[in-house]
Amino acid sequence: MKTHDARVVLTGASGGIGRAMAHALVRSGAAVLLVGRSLPALTALAHEFAGAAEATSDRVGCHAADLCDPAAIDDLRAVATAWGANVVVHNAGVPSFGRLESLSIADIQRVLDTNLLAPMLLTQALLPHLRRLPQAQVICVGSALGRIGLPGFSVYSASKFGLRGFAEALRRELGGGPVRVQYLGPRSTRTGFNSADVEAYNQATGTAVDTPESVALALLDLLESQAAERFLGFPEKLAVRLNGLAPALLDGAFDRHRNSLPAPASTSLSSARGAPTPTFTPSSRTET
Repeated sequence: MKTHDARVVLTGASGGIGRAMAHALVRSGAAVLLVGRSLPALTALAHEFAGAAEATSDRVGCHAADLCDPAAIDDLRAVATAWGANVVVHNAGVPSFGRLESLSIADIQRVLDTNLLAPMLLTQALLPHLRRLPQAQVICVGSALGRIGLPGFSVYSASKFGLRGFAEALRRELGGGPVRVQYLGPRSTRTGFNSADVEAYNQATGTAVDTPESVALALLDLLESQAAERFLGFPEKLAVRLNGLAPALLDGAFDRHRNSLPAPASTSLSSARGAPTPTFTPSSRTET
């Protein structure tokens, strides 16, 4: 689909990558319904397009929603349908980093609800509308960690592995119809999504970091090419392929990553369950 024909529902629009995606889409002529938890943040973002030829009132809209709330998903379904959406970009997400025993149950639940369950339920809600269109696309913004499990990202990887599996299975389920399902896998991206611990981990492991703008350009390319999936960066692209063929052979390659994790918490697992992890910061952005 050409971007100037796209009417995009963009979740997580006010986050680092989401903001870059919104700007790239509007510049390319797409209409964008900005979705996030904070209406003031979305309104401020919409004001950044003031005066742009593409940003007329029917080309940029805002809708506040907590996608972990089923009622909010139903409200968004009604708004997006009335707005004539033909593209859904599942970009909203929350991070999780640290040893598994340091994460609380509430943290784990929130990551899975936001990163995996919400995109599934929103797609399900919008699918009857999308299937009535001549052409529609559902783009799941995941992560390279949806193909490569790294020490310290067990829960985050689980959510992104699940999202990639959902996109792959649904793509095959809807094959031959008007709805194309795609997966975009960024690598680590330079935004406020990453905690100080993650920044230290990336530096210790020599992890390359992309700009949000480069991810936004990859989204535009994926939208127009309609490719099934795309991963960003090298050696991540190579690692994705190798990990898919023989994952156990790569286990030893991540010793440095394991050794770069924060020290284990001194509290027991039972006590950790009652307290939020210090490395978890809820956000409406999706970056590795």
